[in-house]
Amino acid sequence: MKHKSKKTPAGPGWQRWIRRKFGFSRRETSGFVVLLLLLLVLLVGPALLRPALPTYDPAPDQQRLNALAAQLAAQRQPRTYAPRFTKRAYPRRPAVAQVPLAPFDPNALSAPDWEARGLSHYLAQRVVHFRDVIGGFKAKEQIRRTYGLPDSVYARLAPYIQLPDQLPPREKRTFPAYATANTGGEARPTSKYPRKPTHLAPFDLNTADTTQLMQIRGIGRGLSKRVIEYRARLGGFLREEQLTEIYSLRDAPDLVDSLRKYSFVAPGFGPALLNINTASFEELQAHPYLGKRLARVVVAFRQQHPPFRQPDDLRQIRILDAETLDKLRPYLRF
Repeated sequence: MKHKSKKTPAGPGWQRWIRRKFGFSRRETSGFVVLLLLLLVLLVGPALLRPALPTYDPAPDQQRLNALAAQLAAQRQPRTYAPRFTKRAYPRRPAVAQVPLAPFDPNALSAPDWEARGLSHYLAQRVVHFRDVIGGFKAKEQIRRTYGLPDSVYARLAPYIQLPDQLPPREKRTFPAYATANTGGEARPTSKYPRKPTHLAPFDLNTADTTQLMQIRGIGRGLSKRVIEYRARLGGFLREEQLTEIYSLRDAPDLVDSLRKYSFVAPGFGPALLNINTASFEELQAHPYLGKRLARVVVAFRQQHPPFRQPDDLRQIRILDAETLDKLRPYLRF
């Protein structure tokens, strides 16, 4: 009796292999197989479901592009621009007949005469213009120095020019007479400005005028006026050091030394006093030690407080420093 052999199903065999390989349970093995099948469907499905694309034929599109290009080319018109600069029409210059060379006076020739002797139109005009500027040619070397004149042209004309080759020697210059008076025999040139004295008697700085100040070497009319104006605004100088407060003398110590050497302040001099309680804003701001800003504060302060009785009362004004108050103290009246 023949017995038919039973075939072992493939399923349990590979499932057992997966379980042994990965250590899955029976249920995990089934889930793993289902997951693999889903991944396979997702990968292969789009390629099977995608419709077949038709083959692209570029000929119709190329024909359409060619037609559009031909249409644009037919509509395009070239731009025409008006000329920016109009071309000037110059009249044709008549030709000048040449003449044979003969001795001639260059100061009597016109531009066409120079052209008749071989010079170009522009060069002939340049020679005539140069002659008029210098007042006429006096030697051949002046013609040779004309700008743009070729040496070959000058060499051809030089034998016929009725002028000496070189300019005559210059005359010696004459200088004005020298004055020797009051100079100890030493010749010195005369000048339209009066010479300042070398020995000057000292003068009072508060009574001097511009004439006395200008006698000092280095002090001119403008600087002497500034000294007088500053003295008037100040009320008079109490000491020579106040000269350094003048703007033009701040950086001129030599001039300050000269002023201090030839000037003095009379002992017992009393300056013009400024009433700090009744002076107007214009009078206060004109004083060199106050100025516009401090004068405005003083006027506002005395409107809100009792009158000042002594110089130390001004210490209540905060912007008035002690140094300025000390300089201002001799010029105040209460």
